[in-house]
Amino acid sequence: MALNKISPSLWFSVEGGQLATIIDYYQTIFGNNFKPGQVIPLGDTPSGYAEMCQVVLFEQEYTLMSTALEHHALNDAVSFIIYCADQHEIDHYWNHFTREGKQSQCGWCEDKFGLRWQVLPENLGELMQKPNAWNVMMSQRKIVIAEY
Repeated sequence: MALNKISPSLWFSVEGGQLATIIDYYQTIFGNNFKPGQVIPLGDTPSGYAEMCQVVLFEQEYTLMSTALEHHALNDAVSFIIYCADQHEIDHYWNHFTREGKQSQCGWCEDKFGLRWQVLPENLGELMQKPNAWNVMMSQRKIVIAEY
């Protein structure tokens, strides 16, 4: 698959180290915008059974790796911003990520695997020019465009 010279790699831990759980989860959220490649079994490692796979998400390549035991936890140092066309799209992603994940503020959330996301409207710059926009954003968990 190797579309990019450099590809971000995300290391998850799931029961049994099976990537299928992770692939199915993101396939449900992103539909045809998520294209997994072949799962490569890595076998037993110090972190238990491991697999890896290249995926393409919105035309960008990533490598996913899973192990049965947590080796390095995902944290806020790496996150993804999703720019959404409208409130419907914001609601779609927010509801999927927070269903089994965690909400934060200002559009930040964490999915059930611990990956951090910020779900934002495409016109955030325009919205932030409105009076009191900073206070509105700071009071929100999920971004609600109509409140600006």
